[in-house]
Amino acid sequence: MSNSVQDQVSPEEWQVRIDLAACYRIIAMYGWDDLVFTHISARVPGGEDHFLINPYGMLFEEITASSLVKVDLDGNKVLETEHPVNPAGFVIHSAVHEAREDAGCVLHTHTKAGIAVSAQKDGLLPISQTAMFPYVTLGYHDYEGVALNDDEKPRLVADLGSNNALILRNHGLLTTAPTIADAFLLMYVLETACQIQIMAQSGGGELVRIPQPILDGVQAQAEQVTKGLGGSLIWPGLLRKLDRRDGSFRN
Repeated sequence: MSNSVQDQVSPEEWQVRIDLAACYRIIAMYGWDDLVFTHISARVPGGEDHFLINPYGMLFEEITASSLVKVDLDGNKVLETEHPVNPAGFVIHSAVHEAREDAGCVLHTHTKAGIAVSAQKDGLLPISQTAMFPYVTLGYHDYEGVALNDDEKPRLVADLGSNNALILRNHGLLTTAPTIADAFLLMYVLETACQIQIMAQSGGGELVRIPQPILDGVQAQAEQVTKGLGGSLIWPGLLRKLDRRDGSFRN
């Protein structure tokens, strides 16, 4: 199947397919998948507002470059495939892709730690160095039920604003970035910050917040340390790790 799909797409799209399939596998590797119920989408190069998303019903650890489904902003399949698309998943992703030209990738998870923090009134707390990086580019979107209605899109987009991370109240986490690698790295940091917060709160002691003057200087520090969002630093190593475990995501 890989040759038939690869022959129908540009080399640039095929590379995005490989990276997106890898991202699904990496999410599974870290245990952040929720059976088949969350999504990562990526913009197809070429300016036609086409996007790649997971085939609904396939486990993240099974996804390959060829199995990804190409759709337009309305969720219509652009390239023939036997696989369906989850309508709830694409409502969220299409909203961000349509509103943000810089949204090359949108990553959404339902992790236990992420949902636990999303259910807390104060959301993500600035109590760790890890939390500082997503904290300065973070928005919140109130829960409106299962995301099936297009009329929720404007509110979700407004709540995201120019940020690159969003906590969906009572639901989970979302990150977006120009590249798949950058969206993954931001999710890694956000997810880790949520895990740290739940662990710190479970100790029962008083939590120490990072002072505001330090938070104010975090953005410049983050860019200096990670050379931007930093995905290019960590992505090649993650791909090598995947190849050692199972390189079939490239098919």
